[in-house]
Amino acid sequence: MRIDIITVLPELLESPLSHSIMKRAQAKGLLEAHLHNLRNWAVNEYGQVDDYQYGGGAGMVMMCEPLANAIESLQKERTYDEIIYLTPDGETLNQKIANTLSLKTNLILICGHYKGIDERVRQQFVTKEISIGDYVLSGGELAAAVLVDTVGRLIPGVLNDETSALFDSFQDQLLAPPVYTRPADFRGSKVPGILLSGDPKKIEDWRYEQAVERTRQRRPGLLEE
Repeated sequence: MRIDIITVLPELLESPLSHSIMKRAQAKGLLEAHLHNLRNWAVNEYGQVDDYQYGGGAGMVMMCEPLANAIESLQKERTYDEIIYLTPDGETLNQKIANTLSLKTNLILICGHYKGIDERVRQQFVTKEISIGDYVLSGGELAAAVLVDTVGRLIPGVLNDETSALFDSFQDQLLAPPVYTRPADFRGSKVPGILLSGDPKKIEDWRYEQAVERTRQRRPGLLEE
């Protein structure tokens, strides 16, 4: 998978993409994440990529021309499955969306800033809009990092144990069950005996029951869905 990220602050994304699982995914050749500074397509020598809103109002707007030129420049090299704009009014990211995107080959992510991007870019280029929650960030870079991590870890071969992602929270509309490790007795609090039984079927049933109960207590809406 290749992900191209258009941003005015590429340095904000350098660290999340160069450590841990995302670093290993790229080292294995399973994921390519490329950062593109939007100011490379600025409208003047001062690096301008934003301007005042028509109609007045506080806050600047990212201009059409730099974004269009950046996208079209990338499209000359390859075909993209989705051009995604990270925005608070997009579809809320969930595991189903992540699963679907993990099957794609090429993605462009647009990181918004200021009051957002010119609506004409959204209409003419963007194919999908994603939000990571009902709140506003200073820019789309952190949201892009979340999306890349969420999708990237699902690519086959990225995780050391390829079955691990199958048992994450939300994969089956349930929260993950509680987990335990050594010691078996920590200050009088003991690991549930069933997990020490060595009986895979009983352990699987217990985990499912715990997942259902935890979901019922914490996110009952998931069960309704």
